[in-house]
Amino acid sequence: MAIWHLGWQEEVPAAVRGSLVSIGNFDGVHLGHQQLLRRLLAHARRRDVPATAITFDPHPLTLLRPQPPEPLLTSPAERARRILALGLDHVVVLQSEWSLLQLEAEQFLGEVIAARFAARGLVEGPTFTFGRGRRGTTELLVRWCVRHGLLADVVPPVIRDGEIVSSSRIRRALLAGDVTSARRWLGRPYAVSGRIGSGAGRGRGLGFPTANLENVPTLLPADGVYAGVVCWGGQRYPAAVHIGPNPTFDTPQRKLEVFVLGFSGELYGAQLTVQFLQRLREVQRFSSAEALRQQITRDVELVQAVFRTETTT
Repeated sequence: MAIWHLGWQEEVPAAVRGSLVSIGNFDGVHLGHQQLLRRLLAHARRRDVPATAITFDPHPLTLLRPQPPEPLLTSPAERARRILALGLDHVVVLQSEWSLLQLEAEQFLGEVIAARFAARGLVEGPTFTFGRGRRGTTELLVRWCVRHGLLADVVPPVIRDGEIVSSSRIRRALLAGDVTSARRWLGRPYAVSGRIGSGAGRGRGLGFPTANLENVPTLLPADGVYAGVVCWGGQRYPAAVHIGPNPTFDTPQRKLEVFVLGFSGELYGAQLTVQFLQRLREVQRFSSAEALRQQITRDVELVQAVFRTETTT
């Protein structure tokens, strides 16, 4: 299994050429992506050829739209790791360049997929589009594959709660604080990673020392208090997670603070991943530090109850 970072005009490694491929952004590697990539893997194993996912960095919309891009659900590194964990042989991360994005649909298939990758076929979802102006459709893709004697498989979407599972749908849920639905559609708890920085120390003064998670490259859920999980040293710890400002102390900056229950070590400077299990409440202003301390005590009790449920089901 290998991850390859290439410009689209670079030579494709021999180990990758002749693969069956799926092309996409695969942001979140959600249930729909997982179904698609497992179908790709099954086709590849039957034909005794490699299974390769082709993705892009940065997201093509970063170049195509003038407004700031939407935050991703997964970093490129996590996305590649999760794709390989499904059993695929290769992930190729193509650098998004104007010259690549300006290729017409059949140009892209001919110059990239056929000439450079020598692909044996493609497996895609029904809403897959490609080429300049996203004018390439699955219908065009299937016709092109049939004309060139290649496999073409269009995989049906995954439906959950009455709608198609998509990265956009998961993003909307997280922006509303609905980490429970996001978990159902991802097939795992949503998680973010960052570096632990220094804070004001107010949590320690209240009896709940928190770690400030900084430099998070992916989407933060809506402001609120969450029950979560932190994995450290091969052990899972329940965690109370606060996202947002701290109105009780007139601190307007949006921060992600984590109180890791049952942990007494040093986390400063460490890279930490936090999983979100359940939203407990909104961010609130309290009349005093003591009132806040009492609420955090109740929050921690709820976090422990959620964590116990997780470990017994």
